[in-house]
Amino acid sequence: MRRPASRGPRPGPRAPLGAGSSTPPRRGTPRPTGSLDRFRGVWARMLESMDEFRPIWTASLEIATQGDRVPELRKLMAKAQTEGRSGLVALFTGADESTLDDRTVRTLGGFYQALLNGLMVQWLFDPAAAAAADDLTEELCRVLEGVRETD
Repeated sequence: MRRPASRGPRPGPRAPLGAGSSTPPRRGTPRPTGSLDRFRGVWARMLESMDEFRPIWTASLEIATQGDRVPELRKLMAKAQTEGRSGLVALFTGADESTLDDRTVRTLGGFYQALLNGLMVQWLFDPAAAAAADDLTEELCRVLEGVRETD
């Protein structure tokens, strides 16, 4: 049974992601951000496409387990991961990929990639119990609130 990607609008803060961060951007480097609505929307679209791209997600998971045995495959996958991080930052923030610095691709892209890979595994094993777009957005807000409370 497939869960809906989104359960409708939820009230909450609409500040850009990254607002209030304790890590300032490097001088001269714009920090890409995105809104919570965009965050929710991107996840909703990804989740809506999971059935269509299930063979790709399954193959990705199978390939990930082969890296130790096939070093050439590991190199190809590492390159694809880096390119994927850049694309994810652009998707979630609206930034032009050509303007992204390496640190942003590695860190912010890595954050989105970790969420995507975790969600992919959840969805492959149990689509009905996998997090929905609203769940991800709500819990991101909870994490940010917890960080603000401890600062």
